[in-house]
Amino acid sequence: MEKGSAMATAAFEQVMKASPDLVAISHRVWMDYDEEADVLYMSFRKPQQATDSEMEGNVIYHHNGEELVGITVMGFKVGWNTLD
Repeated sequence: MEKGSAMATAAFEQVMKASPDLVAISHRVWMDYDEEADVLYMSFRKPQQATDSEMEGNVIYHHNGEELVGITVMGFKVGWNTLD
């Protein structure tokens, strides 16, 4: 198996592991990844219209009132590679 293909397979497996948790938050998830900055943006509502954000480690949680409307993960690939 080629290196790129192995990495894609590993990434797919990790996404599948996280999927039940994502669906529990929202039935729709929009994701954008900025490879240069290594930042993953996830939105659970479009537009997010976040009224507040809080940062824990390398993750920023975006809320509209009590509702979680998005997550920003900085250093996504670095953090992803340390799972398991």
